[in-house]
Amino acid sequence: MIYLLIIYALLAGMALPTQFSINAQLKSVVGSPVVASTISFITGAVALFIISLFGQGIKISKEWMETPWWIWTGGLLGAFYVVATVILIPKIGATSTVVYILAGQVLASVLIDHFGLLNVQIHTINLPRLMGITLVICGMIIVQRY
Repeated sequence: MIYLLIIYALLAGMALPTQFSINAQLKSVVGSPVVASTISFITGAVALFIISLFGQGIKISKEWMETPWWIWTGGLLGAFYVVATVILIPKIGATSTVVYILAGQVLASVLIDHFGLLNVQIHTINLPRLMGITLVICGMIIVQRY
C-alpha cells in the first residue's frame, strides 16, 4: 500500500510543474496571472464538484459552522500559490520556481511538524530529520544553480 501512496505522491509532484507551465501559457493568452489562475481554479473546482457529487456526495452538517475560521482558508492559499507560479515561471523558469517553492514547503513543513501547528501531529526536529532537510536543501541549491 505504501508504494501506491509513494507513486501517487510522485505523480502529484510531477503534476505541479506541468500545471505551472500550462497556467503560464494560459496567462500569455488571457493577459493576466489572476485571470489565468481563476480559469485554472474554476476548471479544477468543476472537476472536484462533479467527483464529489458522484462519489460520497456532499453532506453539509452543523460541524461545518462550528469549525475554526482558518479551516476555510486553504483555497485562498491555493489561489496565492497558483498566481505565484503563473508569475514566476516566465520570469525565473520551471526549475527555479519549483526549487524555491520546495524550499518554502520544507521550511513550513518543519515548523508545522515541530510545533504541531494547525492541529498536526508533532514530529520534533531531530538529527536524522535535520540531516535529511539539509540534504534536500543542498540538492535544491545544486539543481537551481546548474
